[in-house]
Amino acid sequence: MKLAVIAAMIVAGVVSSAASATAQTVTRVYTKFDSKKCPHTRGRAEEDYGSWRCKGHDGIDVRLSAGDQRMTVSFGRNAAKEPAASQTFPAFNNVYEGTVEWRLDAQPSGKPRPFATILRWNVRMEDDERTSTGRVLVVTRLGPGGVCQIGYVDARANPDANALAQQLADEEARKFQCGKDKPVTRGKVLPGLNMPDGS
Repeated sequence: MKLAVIAAMIVAGVVSSAASATAQTVTRVYTKFDSKKCPHTRGRAEEDYGSWRCKGHDGIDVRLSAGDQRMTVSFGRNAAKEPAASQTFPAFNNVYEGTVEWRLDAQPSGKPRPFATILRWNVRMEDDERTSTGRVLVVTRLGPGGVCQIGYVDARANPDANALAQQLADEEARKFQCGKDKPVTRGKVLPGLNMPDGS
């Protein structure tokens, strides 16, 4: 066997091993929230429904805010000041309760660090009248470096929606730059479902 072929096989094996090791360092945990059970701060304007501060993984704040039938979700100690606190869908939506999937990175200290979240939102479709039948998985990167949405997956249009969202989080969240990079949409999107601008 030629040396070049042998060298190529060795390199491929190293790359494959490295990729496998990287994949194995990512774990996940789930937490649930219900705004009815979270401390609420009243809004000041008629269309400002206020905000809720719920607890997520390892005590990390999950901040919900709502107004004009739209919501935002942000995370962390400074959740209200993060870019995610102003990111929502163009159509009416709600996420007053749900399950957060936290993507965790292995750390030298032994305690995994959350680097992204995945959360299912209810989003109004163009043909909807009173209910929001759209379901979108929103992937949000966590700090340091900012908390912001990095992408979306239509949960109704894609049978593998969870896998797509997890892949998006694991591949893009840690290198995504809030305020510079634009969120993306992975997979198919049902007609009548409008994703946020920039995706």
